[in-house]
Amino acid sequence: MADQLSDEQITEYREAFQLFDKNGDGSISAKELGVVLRSFGMNPSDAELQDMVNDVDADGNGTIDFDEFLGLVKNLKTDNEADDLKEAFRVFDADGNGLIDREELQKVMKSLNEELSEEELSAMIKEADVDGDGQISFEEFKAMMGAK
Repeated sequence: MADQLSDEQITEYREAFQLFDKNGDGSISAKELGVVLRSFGMNPSDAELQDMVNDVDADGNGTIDFDEFLGLVKNLKTDNEADDLKEAFRVFDADGNGLIDREELQKVMKSLNEELSEEELSAMIKEADVDGDGQISFEEFKAMMGAK
């Protein structure tokens, strides 16, 4: 879990965790988690907080220790990255049909002041187009962008 966060991030999260571990027992409750997340600008409901605790509470004690907290942070970070990827895909998918075709790709590249030849366009599509339909689906887009 922690291997996908930098040492600096882990230190920041540990400081936040300790700040909100009011009784110093090394774990935070759903209520304390709410305070932490609100400090990061999120506004989860009580039910959402309990779901978050349940999702990462590996030992089933109803609270989150630091390692479980890192798991939660990583999940939230991954969710945000997925949202960013969907937004980027929508920029390319002008007609909203869930696929990026040659014309849509050309239009976006042109708006970025990148004039591509037909060969370059074909090469870009071919590189990402796993199923060979001549278009790029969201799954193919994710793979092309190196996302999981």
